[in-house]
Amino acid sequence: MLTLVDHLAGCSRREFLRVGALGLGGLTLPTLLEGRAVAARAGVPVTGKSVIFLFQHGGPSQFETFDPKMDAPAEIRSVTGQTRTTIPGVTFGGSFSGIAQHAHRIAVVRSFQSGSSAHRIQPIVSAETRNANIGSLYSAVAGTTNSSRGIPTNAAIFPDAVDPEGPGENTTFGQFSSAGSLGRGAAPFVPGSGSTMQENLRLQIDRDRLDDRRALLTRLDTVRRQVDASGMLDGMDRFQEQAFQVILGDGADAFDLSKEDPRVIERYDTSHLVRSQLWTYKNNRKHYNAHAKSLGKLLLLARRLCEAGCGFVTINTAFVWDMHSDVNNLPMDQGMDYVGRPFEHAVTAFIEDIEARGLSDRILLVCTGEMGRTPKINSKGGRDHWGRLTPLMLYGGGITRGQVIGQSTRDGGEPQTFPINGRDLVSTILHNLFDVGQLRVRRGVPGEVLDVIDAGTPIDGLA
Repeated sequence: MLTLVDHLAGCSRREFLRVGALGLGGLTLPTLLEGRAVAARAGVPVTGKSVIFLFQHGGPSQFETFDPKMDAPAEIRSVTGQTRTTIPGVTFGGSFSGIAQHAHRIAVVRSFQSGSSAHRIQPIVSAETRNANIGSLYSAVAGTTNSSRGIPTNAAIFPDAVDPEGPGENTTFGQFSSAGSLGRGAAPFVPGSGSTMQENLRLQIDRDRLDDRRALLTRLDTVRRQVDASGMLDGMDRFQEQAFQVILGDGADAFDLSKEDPRVIERYDTSHLVRSQLWTYKNNRKHYNAHAKSLGKLLLLARRLCEAGCGFVTINTAFVWDMHSDVNNLPMDQGMDYVGRPFEHAVTAFIEDIEARGLSDRILLVCTGEMGRTPKINSKGGRDHWGRLTPLMLYGGGITRGQVIGQSTRDGGEPQTFPINGRDLVSTILHNLFDVGQLRVRRGVPGEVLDVIDAGTPIDGLA
């Protein structure tokens, strides 16, 4: 929905042109066009790869995911048992049988630690990222939109992007769409309300009315002549044609899952894993259901966005990995059934889809949360917070496949080998997105981006 102010009296300059659905996440049409201009400048040192960061909000357990420790005492080892993988001698938690069959394609880090047992949303947004979403560090350099497709370079998607009844961003413990000091123009694009968003992004006029849109450009030119010579509208002639291309462009199709092969949608779909036996946990039931209903389709949507030219996609379903076994939260065994199985199904479908499409060198999937669990299960069969070891899985992006990096101590509570921290993970991601050598010599790169890259060391063995 494009709105043009016909009369400038009483209007600020920044109000004269705005976009309805495209304004979600703080993006306005001038911001989009400015971002496209930045991205089009010669020599932007991006690799052409994309990153999907699937944030496991609440803190996934290292034992029930990728480090089961079945030789440890009963109160320590995985409550879901273990499953063999395609890497000899390596097992994953018992809920991850599908992912285990692709272990030769992924990398698991068993010595990763977030460093905090608090429900902040590290490492996706933290002091280590200058309080900006990692994707904002990317778009601050690459530009707000992809110059060839008109699609945002940085997006954050929540259940309401694929389900009109699903929740949006949960800001209780931090803002996933934060751009920190990089400014609103670098904030992730946040689509919402499912079909409503798609309707607003889609061109809603007949082709025989395109002349009306051409007339819009003439009106924009008239507005430009009425505005004072402050320089705000310098280059408007070029942006006018870009505005027309954005309105008519095909970037919006990436957000529309109805454009996808129904068989692929069915393969990703996790809604059949919604559980009805959740009345005991009434305060959190809607979050468990939102997670199971939306996760598969969110990963599919993220893949479509990356194919269309988006460089960074954040996925968050709901606050569901905090399995304390109390009035609000499931115990570990039920949690890994209700929460872990939708994750396992969606990630397995994603890996198989990316492999079939030949995109494993182009798209990097990162899966982790803000913490792990205590070495011992609590007396109620639940977990407690633990920041000294956190599960981390990576797939794609051209990384070295089929490996386990680092080891934990026998009780699974500490790194036994050299610890890898959030700074290292963020640096790894940014090295995947940028030609860092070229980035260092490029003028105009925000200092925050270089500082974050230099604060950590890319994870050894992935390249």
